[in-house]
Amino acid sequence: MTTLTATTFVSLDGVVQGPGTPTEDPRGGFDLGGWLTPCYDAVMAEYTADWFSRADAFLLGRRTYEIFAGYWPSVGGSDPVAGPLNSLPKYVASRTLTRSSWQGTAFLRDDVVRAVTELKAEPGRELQVHGSGDLLRTLMAAGLVDEHRVWVFPVVLGKGQRLFPPGTPRRSLQLVEHRTTGKGVSVQVYRTARPEDQDA
Repeated sequence: MTTLTATTFVSLDGVVQGPGTPTEDPRGGFDLGGWLTPCYDAVMAEYTADWFSRADAFLLGRRTYEIFAGYWPSVGGSDPVAGPLNSLPKYVASRTLTRSSWQGTAFLRDDVVRAVTELKAEPGRELQVHGSGDLLRTLMAAGLVDEHRVWVFPVVLGKGQRLFPPGTPRRSLQLVEHRTTGKGVSVQVYRTARPEDQDA
């Protein structure tokens, strides 16, 4: 069995939209993109490299995939993030994309929940989701996420798409790890409770 992990950058008030750059995700008139950059430091890079080293494959939504594909193929293979991303399989949930020049890319066009269930049934270490908020919400609703790695940044945005919007199904999580970077980013690792423990 492969473990499905989800890594998400979140503001203190729960916003996940546009963390990387000002133009990353302006949907809905969101004009606060790039909010994680002031908090980036060597400790954050160390944690990121550690987690990317555990991946056997990546699962991405269309928007996140296009952002990654526009940058990471041009980065040298010795980079701890670029190395895994460029060499390992990348599964993309998209009904519109049909081809890509990024080596190792495959598209999941139909029943994403069924396709991901089948991928998880294969032997391996981690199938990693990074960002991909819309896809992640679908996976959470289907109970397919085994572990959340939530980076909570010390910034309040007041608007933008949230990780857990109204209507998100109730689910119990178990905190298994907590780290803090020098710039005040709280890194919280949660495992999804077993179905029989959800009401405990």
